[in-house]
Amino acid sequence: MGDIKKVVLAYSGGLDTSIIIPWLKENYDNCEVVAVSGDVGQGTELEGLEEKAIKTGASKLYIEDLNKEFVEDYIFPTLKAGAVYEGDYLLGTSFARPIIAKRIVEIAIAEGADAICHGCTGKGNDQVRFELTIKAFAPDMKIIAPWRIWDIKSRDEEIDYAEAHNIPLKINRETNYSKDKNLWHLSHEGLDLENPANEPQYNKPGFLEMSVSPEMAPDKATYVKLSFEKGVPVAIDGKKMGAVEMVKYLNKVGGENGIGLADLVENRLVGMKSRGVYETPGGTILYRAHQVLETITLDRDTQHYKELISVKYAELVYNGQWFTPLRESLDAFVNKTQETVTGEVTLKLYKGNMINAGVTSPLSLYDEEVATFDEDQVYDQKDSAGFINLFGLPIKVMAKKWKKD
Repeated sequence: MGDIKKVVLAYSGGLDTSIIIPWLKENYDNCEVVAVSGDVGQGTELEGLEEKAIKTGASKLYIEDLNKEFVEDYIFPTLKAGAVYEGDYLLGTSFARPIIAKRIVEIAIAEGADAICHGCTGKGNDQVRFELTIKAFAPDMKIIAPWRIWDIKSRDEEIDYAEAHNIPLKINRETNYSKDKNLWHLSHEGLDLENPANEPQYNKPGFLEMSVSPEMAPDKATYVKLSFEKGVPVAIDGKKMGAVEMVKYLNKVGGENGIGLADLVENRLVGMKSRGVYETPGGTILYRAHQVLETITLDRDTQHYKELISVKYAELVYNGQWFTPLRESLDAFVNKTQETVTGEVTLKLYKGNMINAGVTSPLSLYDEEVATFDEDQVYDQKDSAGFINLFGLPIKVMAKKWKKD
């Protein structure tokens, strides 16, 4: 291992990466460790991180502000695609990994590093997301993944290691959920959640961080109006906002009303099923509003075909294939569909529910005179008879043939 002189570490300051710094120095001949934290909205989790990284053996810590790029170049394209993994997961961790890994590669190259290290386990999806991005931008870079080679077998043993090396932790053995937080969401895994029979402890103090349980939400509904231009959210309640400001505002409003809690068992890329609880208050509001607006601004065939595309798009993002020609090609299709997705959507938020409360668009395809049950001058109901005869002709021919035989 003497050929490894400098390692750039994807550093969050959580349990895994906190112990990896001393572990790297112990196992790679006291190599230099440069820590990198990508700020994608972790908030207070970044406080005191530099001091901690240096104390545990890092030579320096980069904290890179990626929030604006994260929302505009990763979240919004996924939102426009309507991409949801397995019907519930809004991909909060999935699209945060490529942007972080890309910046880590850039720093590793600038630092002249011999390797990049991450703290992802061999059971998870993040190892794939990090490493596919590294391969896309530094195909010859060596990758160190301690969870695949060290003797530590559990999070309890990680805590033992941290205590033996006097590494401060913000968790204990009783609150040792595996969490991932960013501007878009917060995920919870492990402990009692590993058994799908257990109800999440939404009302337990400290469990939820971005939301309240629906039972604790206000008894009065909150209305929110979202404005979109070509599929991109641009204003809330008539007030223009930047991308980051908008997500933060909707997180607050949605969280207060118990919006965006998801409890699901998902199929990981590595083959196993995993149970997780997600808080995505603002993102859930944006997805619903965008979907509602598309119902009046997309023609039928485009809307239906886009639903097929959204499933594939979600799989690509979930599987870490962000920097691929297929994902970029799907973006081209999606962006074409969004040329007419301009308008306003009002949602009524009430105790975990989102209720449609009106949608308008200058490009709406909804024609009230065509759709009305009252008398109109634009639709001849007699035309439907011929349409049905031709549409049903294959069924009629088969029925007569089968009856004859």
